[in-house]
Amino acid sequence: MPLALLALAIGAFGIGTTEFVIMGLLPEVANDYGVSIPTAGFLVTGYALGVMFGAPLMTVLGAKVPRKRMLMLLMGLFIVGNLLSALAPAFSVMLAGRVVASLAHGAFFGIGSVVAADLVAPHKKAGAIAMMFTGLTVANVVGVPLGTLIGQTAGWRVTFAVVAALGVVGLAGVAKLVPDMPKAEGVRLRHELAAFGNVQVLLAMAMTVLGFGGVFAAITYIAPMMTHVAGFADGSVTWLLVLFGLGMVGGNLVGGKFADRALMPLLYVSLGALAVVLSLFTLTAHDKTASAVTVFLIGALGFATVPPLQKRVLDHAHGAPTLASAVNIGAFNLGNALSAWLGGVVIAAGFGYTAPNWVGAALAAAALLLALLSAALERREPAAGAVVAGSVTAEQRTPAVHR
Repeated sequence: MPLALLALAIGAFGIGTTEFVIMGLLPEVANDYGVSIPTAGFLVTGYALGVMFGAPLMTVLGAKVPRKRMLMLLMGLFIVGNLLSALAPAFSVMLAGRVVASLAHGAFFGIGSVVAADLVAPHKKAGAIAMMFTGLTVANVVGVPLGTLIGQTAGWRVTFAVVAALGVVGLAGVAKLVPDMPKAEGVRLRHELAAFGNVQVLLAMAMTVLGFGGVFAAITYIAPMMTHVAGFADGSVTWLLVLFGLGMVGGNLVGGKFADRALMPLLYVSLGALAVVLSLFTLTAHDKTASAVTVFLIGALGFATVPPLQKRVLDHAHGAPTLASAVNIGAFNLGNALSAWLGGVVIAAGFGYTAPNWVGAALAAAALLLALLSAALERREPAAGAVVAGSVTAEQRTPAVHR
């Protein structure tokens, strides 16, 4: 694998850390600004919305910029946003800093996926994408716990300053290691938008929303589920999240390896198993050991879908994959927001803290059905093409009759 992938992984590590570390620092931030925890939660919501809308916006704005330069500009935006958060004198300013940093998220992963795939041979594309996303998964194992610890001991502002420094390292890595990769000739915005007319691209994005939504329906409410149902102490939640992160790392690497060999079978297995495991979580959540194993499996199965889904979008975007790739990253965050809301609805309805697991299982099962539909449609396309080709050949073989 090229060293350029290391630079992309470092950038992904910083982005993953800043996205999730705020969840462990909400009490400190709320206390510092004198706002409630729900109000401080807008720092999470604002970031997610920024990713959703920023992914297509930044990709369109950078459509005429060479990809390496655009990646550097995005890392610069990421640095500015985190510095603004670290120095923010008021809550509104910090919220603005979070939104600024989020604008770099979707476009960086979207453009980075295209760059990573272009750096390697065709049969290694999914593995290259997975290597970049390893930075995001490792952030959940190392960056988030370490950032939370720094924030709780030295102050949350120090955490965001450190994350900004990670952005500087990522920027330097992109500048040094990523080769110059100019924008593909002849590809215009209308070509990028045309990719959304491809039903396979739309189905892959829908699978992203539903599949990853299944994961976060359960993980969003892991703290009350593990403390009130499984009986873990409050301090154990951090290590359970580390276990989830380890699952993400393993699933991402396995997904990257096998997506290049058998993409659709991998999706069938991972989405089907995810639906089953989430269903069982309603039972295993009552036992400490079983629940810990289940949390690991959810991370592994959920992230095993990331490289194949991202590669599927790239494969079907027909020469103009950048915008579609970035929007697919926004689809992950849409899935997070949708599932978190649905999980909250069933808890508020009185079904208990394990009820979001049924929501997650239903979402994962729906994603599996879409995968089966996508494959069925794909099998029909070559058949239809063969009929057309056969008709043309038959017509060519038929002698012309002049009257």
